[in-house]
Amino acid sequence: MNVNIKRVDKTLPLPKYETEGSVGFDLLCREAAEIAPQSIVLIPANVIVKTPPGYMLMVCLRSSTPRKHGLLMPQGLGVVDNDYCGENDELKIQVYNFTDKPVTIERGSRIAQAVFVRVDIAQWNEVEQMSALSRGGFGSTDG
Repeated sequence: MNVNIKRVDKTLPLPKYETEGSVGFDLLCREAAEIAPQSIVLIPANVIVKTPPGYMLMVCLRSSTPRKHGLLMPQGLGVVDNDYCGENDELKIQVYNFTDKPVTIERGSRIAQAVFVRVDIAQWNEVEQMSALSRGGFGSTDG
């Protein structure tokens, strides 16, 4: 898949897949950031990506980020739409510092990754009634 990408700061390298089996490519922090305890910060990831039609770009933390840095993504993951690719649409990594101390992320750090995911657009077929069978509610399979 060929994807158009623009680096905001060309002194930082393009994102790359770290191993042959990687499905996600690492995003680099364009500038150092200090995240105060119990606060949320947007860290610029240095790239603008033109996600191909039929895909979305999913942004997630690297698995080591909570353990190494005490950071989580407050929304769990980021969904980047196809049309988020203008000159000012740099990807940003939203992080929450769940520790009781400030956390500093250095410029060039890899704290997040992105994955292209195939998607489709639903064509709604509105009905007056759904199936009479009910599966139950939240946690209903636990008894």
